[in-house]
Amino acid sequence: MGDRPAGRAGRLVRHRRGAPGRRRGGRGVLGVAREVGYRVYDERAVVRVGNIRCLPAAGLTLDDVRVFLPCLDGDVAAAPPSDRGLQVALRRLAVLDRRIAAQTEARDRLAAALRQAVGGRGSPVA
Repeated sequence: MGDRPAGRAGRLVRHRRGAPGRRRGGRGVLGVAREVGYRVYDERAVVRVGNIRCLPAAGLTLDDVRVFLPCLDGDVAAAPPSDRGLQVALRRLAVLDRRIAAQTEARDRLAAALRQAVGGRGSPVA
């Protein structure tokens, strides 16, 4: 298979080859062969790329994804969670909650300052 059947741009797939799990001298996260200058990926690599994209979209970092390497070739969402995977996800959720709280506080301060600045002329913020 070429770069496109994964539903991903070739640059992304090449970038992900160097993502978590890549070892010096090893084949990295995706097994890849070359045919006439083109990279050829098997079906397992297509699933792996999809999973590698899914986890960061759910809020995990690429470093967090390392924990999930053993199950990236299957249905990550349907797989039973490991204790370590749960710990990583709970820690990431706590980080996201802190960031959201900080951003909410900053937004509230800005909204209050804007309300004060416009006085009785109506509120520019909801």
